[in-house]
Amino acid sequence: MQLSPLAGQLAPESLLVNVPDLIKAYYAEIPDPSIAEQRVCFGTSGHRGLAFNGSFNEGHILAISQAICLYRKEQGIDGPLFLGMDTHALSMPALRSALEVLAANGVEVILSEGDTYTPTPVISHAILTYNRGRKSNFADGIVITPSHNPPNSGGFKYNPPTGGPAEPTITNWIEAKANAFLEKKLVGIKRIPYEQALKANTTHRRNFQEAYINDLGNVIDMGIMRDTKISMGVDPLGGAGVHYWKAIGERYQLNLTVTNETVDPTFRFMSVDWDGQIRMDPSSSYAMQPLIALKDRFQIAFASDTDHDRHGIVTRSAGLLPPNHYLAVAIYYLFQHRPNWAKTAAVGKTVVSSQIIDRVAAKLGRKLYEVPVGFKWFVEGLLDGSLGFGGEESAGASFSRLDGSVWTTDKDGIIPALLSGEITARMGKDPGEIYQELAREFGSPIYGRVEAVATPQQKKILKALSPKQVRSNELAGEKIQTVLTAAPGNNAPIGGVKVIAQNGWFAARPSGTENIYKIYGESFRDAAHLQRILNEAQTIVNDALSSQ
Repeated sequence: MQLSPLAGQLAPESLLVNVPDLIKAYYAEIPDPSIAEQRVCFGTSGHRGLAFNGSFNEGHILAISQAICLYRKEQGIDGPLFLGMDTHALSMPALRSALEVLAANGVEVILSEGDTYTPTPVISHAILTYNRGRKSNFADGIVITPSHNPPNSGGFKYNPPTGGPAEPTITNWIEAKANAFLEKKLVGIKRIPYEQALKANTTHRRNFQEAYINDLGNVIDMGIMRDTKISMGVDPLGGAGVHYWKAIGERYQLNLTVTNETVDPTFRFMSVDWDGQIRMDPSSSYAMQPLIALKDRFQIAFASDTDHDRHGIVTRSAGLLPPNHYLAVAIYYLFQHRPNWAKTAAVGKTVVSSQIIDRVAAKLGRKLYEVPVGFKWFVEGLLDGSLGFGGEESAGASFSRLDGSVWTTDKDGIIPALLSGEITARMGKDPGEIYQELAREFGSPIYGRVEAVATPQQKKILKALSPKQVRSNELAGEKIQTVLTAAPGNNAPIGGVKVIAQNGWFAARPSGTENIYKIYGESFRDAAHLQRILNEAQTIVNDALSSQ
């Protein structure tokens, strides 16, 4: 992966998206469903695309919205639908399109008061709060966001009554119906003008922000941060939680400074990511340069991405923590400082997260629940309390309330950020220092990821590999102990392969959007060993692909 000369620098004018042209393309470009890239396609986090290339346009949103209406009718979901959006330029046009369809279908829609932006976890929280104790009239939700993706991107995701990302059986159904509408040139879609939809007796407003913030004291120990007056800084990265942080500080009397409250759909205030694109990724040291530069000003600092479902933690001791490092620290802390959590509550991780989490879980005497990539695999466990924590290597996590009951079943970038303040205040040392203690006890893994070119046919083969197709017996000089094509936690296909040796492992899985496959690797030895793992991983995978 070649590093851009712009990486880590403020975005130049030439890199900024032309917002009027982008919105014009949203309405003007007509998707062609005979072109694969222009069809509705739900990945791990909903349908995403670009207006300029016909992959995220009004046609897609009208079709998906009507498909969701049909799904709700088939499933008997007749409660309110909570509708939120982030700060990407395409989010407001998409919200307008969605509301026109939802209102025409008689769906009770709850919008944020004042058209304020709404983080992903806030919609999950609203769904679960409404549904708690109900036997019928369940709520669900839609979040319009492409997450941390570049400013020219659009995204649209559906959360069923469980509150988290929809499982594949649901998204496959919605996807198929939506594409059928595209193929019929949108015939059969019900729609009324936006102004009429706003005035419909099924359209309502709610103060999402107040309800979420007032409940935060039931998942985070706000008192320890208030009483110690720990100094904290937060950069919302111009995202949906931009107005939440000041309110959180005031509500709980925290010494919390918002370092940047700018909302600008070009995201011109961001430093450029590794590949020369603007990307609001709180786990990227290139995108996080403005906050990293302020690390010595605060005892702890943090950021969340555009829809606030991911977190980034900046410490005085270590700067920006890699996501796996902070996940290990959060797990180590939470399971020792949440006495009301069930003793059987497990630790949830994805197959491509660091194995230091396995070692921490074993030390804590907690069951490890390892699942494929995608937060949807944690929903059931978080909902029923069998999971105390669920986290992804891409800096997404959620965890139980103080009493052990469910908080959100979607990723929440706000509570892991606040947890870093709780940890620092209670322990007298920041998460970077605590991670070093864990590394001394469990080993200091080095983690990396590379990409390799793959044809669509090769991606299909990789997704369906069996362990027998991995013909090598060794990985980087060590005997291969295990070859996985299904996750140990729930036996669901991982959509690729994971190969494990004593001091290292790799996992390979195809990209859902590009003709590449991704190789994740980790070594508990050194950088040279990791490089050998990654090199051999590519050879092992290519051999398996060529055997077909």
